[in-house]
Amino acid sequence: MSADKILPQPGLGTFRLQEDVVIESVSSALELGYRHIDTASFYQNEAAIGKALANSSVPRSELFITTKVWVEDLAGDGVQKSIAASLEKLGTDYVDLLLIHWPSPGDEVPMEHYIGELNKVREQGLTRHIGISNFTKAQVDQALACPGGEHIITNQIEVHPFLSNSALVEHCQNKGLTVTGYMPLAVGKVMDEPVLQEIADRHQATAAQVALAWVAQRGIIVIPSSTKKKHQQSNLEALELKLSDADMQAINALDRNDRIANPDFAPAWD
Repeated sequence: MSADKILPQPGLGTFRLQEDVVIESVSSALELGYRHIDTASFYQNEAAIGKALANSSVPRSELFITTKVWVEDLAGDGVQKSIAASLEKLGTDYVDLLLIHWPSPGDEVPMEHYIGELNKVREQGLTRHIGISNFTKAQVDQALACPGGEHIITNQIEVHPFLSNSALVEHCQNKGLTVTGYMPLAVGKVMDEPVLQEIADRHQATAAQVALAWVAQRGIIVIPSSTKKKHQQSNLEALELKLSDADMQAINALDRNDRIANPDFAPAWD
């Protein structure tokens, strides 16, 4: 099965959502039919998400849960400890996808080590699949060449109309990896973009729906974050929107390399 068939489209992003807010967000998303929930140890909301999952009637076998290992947990047996803590908080015996959240800053921890540890966790059945996040083209190639790296199925990266990330997206797809795009709405900036609004008006849609459709039509899994049920429903409906080649090209032209997630330890971007 190809990776793009493994990851459900869309997912629900949970970055910055805490306690009752994330419980309500996950609960309403599951009611609407979302099955892909994206979190991370760094988000500090896994326990709250675990409560939402426990209260849901959706069988565990139908869920796709992604979490991530933070940079401080890449050395030694940190990956093992990280997944153990995540599983306990989430209240599950396994996750469906475990990602390395960021490559080790300055290559302080050798990539061979933490990719190898990631694959050990997969072999132990604590995660069904493994992947990476925020890796550049060169780092993708390095990760895939590591022992165990052949099992990597995705690179989760920032993608939205103001950061198309085309070179990296195409590189990953050419390597057989599915791209998962986070912040697809550019933390709300897409709503104020006239080009998106004009296209939305023609399709009787919203600018947010047009942005999501543009990402999805590039073969990318989208994981928008939303706390309101009506917005979650709107995000689902966005995937039914079919943009023309002219629409896609007009949105491509909005790219201005406007990167939102850019911590001081980030790699040298492509």
